[in-house]
Amino acid sequence: MKIEQDQLIELSEVFKLLGDPTRLAILISCMEEEKSVGDIVLMTQASQSLVSHHLRLLRGARLVRPRRAGRQVFYKAHDAHISCTLKDMIDHVHEEDEL
Repeated sequence: MKIEQDQLIELSEVFKLLGDPTRLAILISCMEEEKSVGDIVLMTQASQSLVSHHLRLLRGARLVRPRRAGRQVFYKAHDAHISCTLKDMIDHVHEEDEL
């Protein structure tokens, strides 16, 4: 597979973002269903400002997409590519555990 240098740099930045356990947990939680910011705060036990910061970074990398409903904002994995890639990586980790 051929990848251009600028794409390689962008991909490297995405992996750096996912190197943070809190951001990775947020993204995994948004894989299958939308989560409100409040739901994510409860799940991560992080402050709302920290969760908002992580969501802003994930949104900037096109890993999550927001949907506003009144005063609440809900987040979901940006598209099927993100969800499928994460699922494959989770499956990979589980396979390693079974060896």
